[in-house]
Amino acid sequence: MDRTTTIRMKKKLNVTDLAGEKVMIDFESGKYFMIKGSGNDIWDLIQNEITVGEIITHLLSEYEVSEEECEASVLAFLQRMKDLDFIF
Repeated sequence: MDRTTTIRMKKKLNVTDLAGEKVMIDFESGKYFMIKGSGNDIWDLIQNEITVGEIITHLLSEYEVSEEECEASVLAFLQRMKDLDFIF
């Protein structure tokens, strides 16, 4: 996965916003997940097809973080989502 990779949702999860955190439930696996901070922003962005580079650009405009740290964090988050079979 790199900046040119297009991200698409693979399955829809039941998502609830609770005090600035997103709680996601995957009824197929019975697992639940909590996302906060920039993870919320990434989750919102990947609801529509988007490239990794576009996600990074958006987050750099919202947060004071180095481009390298932003890219590493985004790639790690997206890889976790891919490992969980939530995205293509």
